[in-house]
Amino acid sequence: MNAQLNPEGFPVDEPTLASPVEVCPATSLRLAPWGWGLLAVLLLAGGARTWVNAKQASAVRTDMADTAVRSVLFVRPEVARGQRMLSLPATLRGKQEAAIHARTNGYVKAWKKDIGDRVKQGEVLALLDTPEVDQDLAQARANLQQIQARLELTRTSLARWEGLRGSNAVSQQELDERQSAFQAAQADLAAARASVQRLEALQQFGRIVAPFDGVVVRRQVEVGVLVTAGSASASRELYYLAQDDMLRLTVAVPQSHLDGVKVGQAVSLRLLERPQLKLGGSVRRVAGGIDPATRSAQVEVEVPNADGKLKPGGYVEVGLEIEGARPALLVPPTALQYRQDGPRVAVLNEDQSLSLRPVKLGRDLGRSVEVVEGLSKGEAVVLNPPDTVQDGERVRAKEAPRESPRDGAKPAPKG
Repeated sequence: MNAQLNPEGFPVDEPTLASPVEVCPATSLRLAPWGWGLLAVLLLAGGARTWVNAKQASAVRTDMADTAVRSVLFVRPEVARGQRMLSLPATLRGKQEAAIHARTNGYVKAWKKDIGDRVKQGEVLALLDTPEVDQDLAQARANLQQIQARLELTRTSLARWEGLRGSNAVSQQELDERQSAFQAAQADLAAARASVQRLEALQQFGRIVAPFDGVVVRRQVEVGVLVTAGSASASRELYYLAQDDMLRLTVAVPQSHLDGVKVGQAVSLRLLERPQLKLGGSVRRVAGGIDPATRSAQVEVEVPNADGKLKPGGYVEVGLEIEGARPALLVPPTALQYRQDGPRVAVLNEDQSLSLRPVKLGRDLGRSVEVVEGLSKGEAVVLNPPDTVQDGERVRAKEAPRESPRDGAKPAPKG
């Protein structure tokens, strides 16, 4: 084979198939489309994964933001107007009550009435044996007879000396002495009679009688017991009587409600053991002043009890309707937060944010509480606000279902 010459005249070697200089360019040209496709696939996969991760992260952030917003229920305060029922505790007492004590010393000879018995005024409750008083009375009567005899003697002597004085048989001095002796005897007779009357009265006190019509509440007397006269704290109580056909009770009305209480005003009574029983009375007296220690005034209520349904000493709840009460807002107790600086409520604003507002409370009605200051009609109050709630915090709010009107308050009419 003839050798090929290049343009300069030098021989050129013929290429062979095994030469790498000629094989590599051809191979790289055949693999280039596959590499570019693989690279494109990898880039698309990486971009898609990055987009999915970003989407998931945005969703997580949105869910976390939504979860961080509180969901709360709110109510709008009810308005109570007109009459309000003021409930106060009281103890029933008889129209007249008396602890019966002995007025004289002696031993109990017999008792005639027991607990629960009805008695009339002047009826005998017990009899006392008074031997000392009986002996003192006998001695006083004997002394009275002696003084009466001496008085008669001085009267006769005075009459005789007056006759002698008329004939100047005795001096005026002697006549004056006889007159003085007669006057002293008269005074001694009056004193002796008073002593006899006193002892007779003490002897009568041996009959323990009822001072008024009533019922026996207590009996603390037994046959043979020694009783002594004296003060109520020193002597023994024998009986305790109460007039139960008309009862009375006394309640302490706060100064803030006193203007709504008038003499003759009707009141209602409630027995805890018999709440269905309808009872009533009327205001009998209102104190003319206020107790500075309690800032309240005593009000006496009279309760008819002809049928005997009520017992003296019983506990009752007195209901007074207070006229002219100022309007008050009623909120559930669960809407209140109690802090060191006082109670507060969480009020929902129009932009769904919260305002923590201090309030001044009135009466606690059990299922609702009066708010006197710090809250306006129509404002939304959050129920069960958590302790971690912040002023200005945004929430998702929903109105709670409306409940029936609270006991003891009359909501304002609509419109």
